[in-house]
Amino acid sequence: MKILSKKSIVFVALLTTFFSCKDLTELNVNPNGVEPETVNPNLVLPSVLTETGKAFVNLGYMDIAGVMQHTQKDAWSSGHNDYDWTDGQSWSGYYDILRNNQLLYDRAVDQKLEFHQGVSLVMKSMVFGLITDLYGDAPYTNALKGDLGGVENITPVYDSQEVIYAGIIADLEKANTLLSKTKAEYSSIVDEADVYYKGDPTKWRKLANSLLLRYYMRISSKKADVAKAGIEKIVAGAAQYPIISVETDDATMSFPGTSDGTSWPANSVYDISGSNYRRIKMSAPFVKALQALKDPRLAIWANKVEIPLVVDATLPAGTDKIVNGKRYLSPDKVGTTVIDTDPDYVGLPPSVSALPSAYNLNPTPGQTSFNPHVSFLNDIYKAAKGPLLKSRLVSAAEVHFILAEAALKGWAAGDAKAHYEAGIKASLNTWTVGSNYATYITNPGVAFDKTIKQVIQQKWIASWTAATEAWFDYRRTGFPELKAGPAAKRAVLPVRFYYMKDEMNINAKNATAAADKLETTTYSQAQGKNSPWSKPWLIQGTGKPW
Repeated sequence: MKILSKKSIVFVALLTTFFSCKDLTELNVNPNGVEPETVNPNLVLPSVLTETGKAFVNLGYMDIAGVMQHTQKDAWSSGHNDYDWTDGQSWSGYYDILRNNQLLYDRAVDQKLEFHQGVSLVMKSMVFGLITDLYGDAPYTNALKGDLGGVENITPVYDSQEVIYAGIIADLEKANTLLSKTKAEYSSIVDEADVYYKGDPTKWRKLANSLLLRYYMRISSKKADVAKAGIEKIVAGAAQYPIISVETDDATMSFPGTSDGTSWPANSVYDISGSNYRRIKMSAPFVKALQALKDPRLAIWANKVEIPLVVDATLPAGTDKIVNGKRYLSPDKVGTTVIDTDPDYVGLPPSVSALPSAYNLNPTPGQTSFNPHVSFLNDIYKAAKGPLLKSRLVSAAEVHFILAEAALKGWAAGDAKAHYEAGIKASLNTWTVGSNYATYITNPGVAFDKTIKQVIQQKWIASWTAATEAWFDYRRTGFPELKAGPAAKRAVLPVRFYYMKDEMNINAKNATAAADKLETTTYSQAQGKNSPWSKPWLIQGTGKPW
């Protein structure tokens, strides 16, 4: 992990500000002020926010959606379906964001801009939280020190997860105080520079405290007393610790769709062939779960199968024909092949084979196939932008499910049933099907059964396109009870990203020390300590998720 110089930070900050800045150019600032000592914080802020938004959606809609079985791919699928992470996932992009964010914070301190300081601490917490959630121990206290004695610091010491989570909680507490004033009491807020909340300090404060809830619950299996006290303090002090409670306060980022880099990922507007969209299919466990609950969100997220399969024993042997939009088959044409004849929605089973495009008797298997017998994502996901195409960082649904779980643990977090139902309602509203709430909440399997398992299942459903958070919940709780497919690299789901080869080579001493603290499991196998199936501190000794 290379620590860039200050001049490089400014260059990256300005270069990566990819959203339209026409409003920012109207500011009364020196257009040549790009040195770290003079750069306006409002020129750095959009880069921090937009790059973070992209990072989260690129995980939650892409490969981690495969791990958590929201989706599967039927081509170029090994990373998505099978956890074939052979080279390691680089964290350099996350540290780029953090370096820009450190510049934002330093300039805000210089100019005594408390709003910008608070926002920067929230973003620091969010991104460092993501790093340690994904990898385990990581550079933290020495990660953003810049040049050391004129030499770039490329070998920072790693901090333990325990230290990083404690630092995140402390920073969010500080942010809560910094963001406690009315907007009129701050200076230099530029609404257009804040692509999340348009310069609203109240909403930023709610985000800070909602992240506090997230990270208190994250450490609850290792630091139960700390988590309990923290969550109860927030719930009891609602005036001092406002939280995201309605979906209109969700932390989201829309896409302008003006170029490939500013658009929803895997769209078919800038990918003219449509291949990236075409490869993503609904996952069978997700489809089955939604169907069993009669969930109205399924129709928002998925298309119905284009050509359903119908197996009819009365047909002559050798029959395989399409009639009125259905493919009719005699039993001998199917044989022992496992198929899905659901007339509405068909999901692709997880890691079903080395050739997933062949599933369900696809007549054209291969990298360029178009499988008419498995459900594609809804057509809205072809677009470059849209009202539902957002990076979703923290939601009211997540907050309510956290509090429902806390209440079920016996903590003073409010009424578990009320929070569970509020979480579902917030998610249905988000996905435009709120009018179905009264019916849905009474459906078998949805009606509250007082179990954490049910709360986490609904949280998993609500995390559609933000599956990373569901992965972290799965590691901690073992829910939902997902199974790896036959072609997966291991028989169980992975629990972390492993440290990339460059880091293990360049920062060998510190990276090796961090890897040595991981707990090997039966599934670590030849990869040893630094394996996606080795357990970091957060889940060591918990017996979870497997």
